[in-house]
Amino acid sequence: MKLSLRTATAVALLGTSLMFAATAGAATAKPSCVVSMSPTATETLYAIGAASQVKAVDRDSNYPVGKLPKTRIDALNPSVEAVSGVCPKVKGKTVKPDLVVISYDANNIKANLTALGITVVEQDAAVSLADAQAQIRQLGTLTGHAATANQVAIALGKHVNDAVASVKAAASRLKVRASTISIYYELDPTLYSITSDTFVGALLHQMGVTNIADSVAQQSDYGYPQLSREYVISASPKVIFLADTKCCSIKASTVAARTGFASVAAVKYHHMIALDDDVASRWGPRLGLLTDQLAQAIKNALSQKRWTK
Repeated sequence: MKLSLRTATAVALLGTSLMFAATAGAATAKPSCVVSMSPTATETLYAIGAASQVKAVDRDSNYPVGKLPKTRIDALNPSVEAVSGVCPKVKGKTVKPDLVVISYDANNIKANLTALGITVVEQDAAVSLADAQAQIRQLGTLTGHAATANQVAIALGKHVNDAVASVKAAASRLKVRASTISIYYELDPTLYSITSDTFVGALLHQMGVTNIADSVAQQSDYGYPQLSREYVISASPKVIFLADTKCCSIKASTVAARTGFASVAAVKYHHMIALDDDVASRWGPRLGLLTDQLAQAIKNALSQKRWTK
């Protein structure tokens, strides 16, 4: 995967642990200068109506397109000076940020900013839908947009749950078991994948499919095993999800050209799904888009009688 904040945050959406403790206390007034050093937080802040308060974002933030501030922070190698100096001056005087949101504590930036009296919130990769919703609500509370944030969180929950339910309904309607559909979720061209112990893996598990990574993963993989080419070929997954299309320029034809992959069911029957890396690696308001894409691919596979007899 691209060496960026996406990698440093342990594949973001796919999740490891969640910690969103605000240091230096919660903001007591609606902040006028917010710095987002997390692409997910950036998307959330704009979704809940806090766009005008955001004065700087990290280099990986790219959504909403064309609406982000020009000031960028290197979240992988941040400096106190760079972060603390982004706010517009007021009457010629320097103003410190009211709120800084991070998902990766590089250079001990949280403690260093806190020492200056700046409120810092760390929102690590969510491990569940409830975690993702909690983070949205937290940013709403801290920025003065609690009501809108709650609406966004509720809508996201419904969207995701409806997508999961649609797969179960399709399986019931077709009188087939979703477990007959085996899937391989690719994180990068070296065949790193995810198990059902990760955030996205858990969503797929709820949809009832069989994840080929589950049976070979070790505890030391922490949910992200590197599969061998021989294993993927022998497992012959019926659906392949590609979460490395933007970072690594992987597409269906790239996978089909790999030695031995022509015999893999997903390749043979054209069930390779190109995901948007950004959406697939974030856990904010656009999570529903990813869930929809996963669900639709599984429903399409379920409709193939060759696999579900």
